[in-house]
Amino acid sequence: MPRFHCQQPLDVGQLIDLPDTVAHHVFVLRLAVGDRITLFNGSGGEFSATLTAIDKRRASAEVKAFSPREAEPAHALTIAQALPEGSKMDWIIEKSVELGVTAIQPLLAARSVVRLSEERAAKRLAHWQSVIIAAAEQCGRNRLPALSAPMPVLPWLAQHDLHPRILLSPRATQSLSDWGRHHAPQALTLMIGPEGGFTDEEERAAIASGALCLSMGERVLRTETAGLAAIASLNALWGAH
Repeated sequence: MPRFHCQQPLDVGQLIDLPDTVAHHVFVLRLAVGDRITLFNGSGGEFSATLTAIDKRRASAEVKAFSPREAEPAHALTIAQALPEGSKMDWIIEKSVELGVTAIQPLLAARSVVRLSEERAAKRLAHWQSVIIAAAEQCGRNRLPALSAPMPVLPWLAQHDLHPRILLSPRATQSLSDWGRHHAPQALTLMIGPEGGFTDEEERAAIASGALCLSMGERVLRTETAGLAAIASLNALWGAH
């Protein structure tokens, strides 16, 4: 059954006009009146609905039933990803959502190739939000991970964070998997550097602010690989749910 994010209050018995983007997807998928779809608004659970009208630009549906089903991890996990070059951030966000992250913090690191003006940052945030929605629709999540505005590393480190921070660095002497085997599941923030890694100043500042420095093993992973491998590793050690 096709799943769509519908950012509006939903209730059983409602007859609703679907958002323009959803209506377009319904048309492209060649769904027909009477077909059943699943809707979720990010508040928890999902609704089954039946399409009642379709054309190129509009579609409506009747909400039939609610299910409290969730696919969220038991422990909150934030990925603080230094901006990589090109479209790598799209890939990182998409796969992070599939793997269960609950928050995404883009970081402007000293060695990040990408430089965002205020206008470009707003456009990228809107685009990344659409990537999050599409990934949640595909993987069966009913809650959207929180997306924060990009921040420079040092000011972000100065902010109070309720979750312990883990800095992934090839220079660390202990691996994430070894640490995870000896600690109970818990909320965490994973810090991932850009292509050239965090600078010494950034690493020192992270450690001074309380971050634990851990590695991903003997091999140096690319920025688009490290965070995803870390999330998958923690899911395997602690359970994905």
